[in-house]
Amino acid sequence: MIALSLIGIGTGNPDHLTMQARRAMNEADLILLPRKGEAKADLLDLRRGICAQVLERPVRVVEFDLPVRATHGDYLEAVNDWHDAIARAWAREIARNLPQGGRLALLVWGDPSLYDSTLRIAARLQDDGMDLKIEVVPGITSIQALTAAHAIALNRLAEPLVVTTGRQLREGGWPTGTNVVVVMLDGGCAFETLEAEGIEIWWGAYLGMEQEALIHGLLSQVGARIVTARKALRERHGWIMDTYLMHRNVNDKTGAGGAS
Repeated sequence: MIALSLIGIGTGNPDHLTMQARRAMNEADLILLPRKGEAKADLLDLRRGICAQVLERPVRVVEFDLPVRATHGDYLEAVNDWHDAIARAWAREIARNLPQGGRLALLVWGDPSLYDSTLRIAARLQDDGMDLKIEVVPGITSIQALTAAHAIALNRLAEPLVVTTGRQLREGGWPTGTNVVVVMLDGGCAFETLEAEGIEIWWGAYLGMEQEALIHGLLSQVGARIVTARKALRERHGWIMDTYLMHRNVNDKTGAGGAS
């Protein structure tokens, strides 16, 4: 039997790890670290650094090449094929490194429950007959890191909010039924497709890391600045992880208003 711990590690800052996460890493027999290509080598280095700082006993750490998702054709079909390929890669590493079973740990950015597919990939192994017991160790999400960095509340008083993706925002516009939207996985600044009047935005990249970048203000005033900063940061580091929160109708009594 394989006991799989999916460990939320926050946004790459070792200080984001909970005591439960540290304990789970030290109880593992094997930790798998994915290689995502030279352009994202920093992500592997961050995971290596976390292991070096947290592990207090000999734990085998093995790196493997993560399959690449196809960028053409139907999006959902490409994602499902990609997840199948990742599951096969995990299965190969498990067979090679834990042939008699044991405790496996995977380090998941943010939290495994929020816009992350690690749980769905693990379920594929169970569907294929692997004797797999899954444990989830929650972590700090990029949303929590964003609101903490800006020192703001996530929701407005007595109002609902929507967490969505850049793709959904671009294709469907502002979600109905809410004035508060959190956008994740936005590779193309989807906020540019919105009517900027009356929208306030809190944007953050590399949250919790040394290169953290923050911008806040009225979208009409800082939108172009975010686009420019995001492009420059991606070129400098080879990758970028960013998240943003937007409030609409900021001039009403529940709106924050203003820019900085």
